[in-house]
Amino acid sequence: MQNNKSQTAYLTTAGLIAAIYVILTFVSQTVGLASGAIQFRLSEALTILPMFVPAAIPGLTIGCVLANILTGCAVWDVVFGSVATLLGAFGTYLLRKTENPFLGCLPPIIANMLIVPAVLMKVYGAPETYWYLMLTVGIGEVACCGVLGVIVYKVIKKRNLL
Repeated sequence: MQNNKSQTAYLTTAGLIAAIYVILTFVSQTVGLASGAIQFRLSEALTILPMFVPAAIPGLTIGCVLANILTGCAVWDVVFGSVATLLGAFGTYLLRKTENPFLGCLPPIIANMLIVPAVLMKVYGAPETYWYLMLTVGIGEVACCGVLGVIVYKVIKKRNLL
């Protein structure tokens, strides 16, 4: 019986995280910042959650897939943007024992800074823009994962939410 409860809790947590990711991406989309050369995805603040719960890994990945599909991203972005999210979430999970939110934010920032610019170059047909896109995507990731993610981490820790 306990095993069914823990599986249900895991799936419910992953589903909630996915849903919140999609909603926050739509908020960013309303101001045109969910995708493209300049990105400020509020949903990326959730990438700190694998430091608390392993269910955040599939939750963030599925949320990213759904958000990318629902906001009209190109298939390359749906696939490889979601892979970047998966790699970042798994990296954050591996750093959970450090209990250092600044370290926990690094995997999604790095994964997105390396992968998303290559996707954008392909989608926009803009060769030789990798470093520029790495900079613009990186700034958004640092703001959302690094700054907002650390705030999320501290609120969760202070209030003992997870």
